[in-house]
Amino acid sequence: MTKSGWAHNKFWSLLAIVVGSSATMLWLFWHYPVSTGLATLAVLAAFAVLVRLAGAVDTENLSDPDPGEQGA
Repeated sequence: MTKSGWAHNKFWSLLAIVVGSSATMLWLFWHYPVSTGLATLAVLAAFAVLVRLAGAVDTENLSDPDPGEQGA
C-alpha cells in the first residue's frame, strides 16, 4: 500500500472512531442525562488531576547542576 493510501486509511479510521464516539455520547446523554453528565465531569476531573501530576513529575526541564555545584 502506498503512503498516500495509508494516510487515507488512517484519516478515515480516525473519523470513524470520532463519529462513533460522538454518537455513543449523544445517545447516552439523551437516555441518561444525569448519569452521563456526572460521568463526564468525573472523567474531566481525572484528566485535570493527571495534568497536574504530569507537570509535577516532569523532569525534562530540569538542568544538571554545574560540575562544582552540589544538587539538593
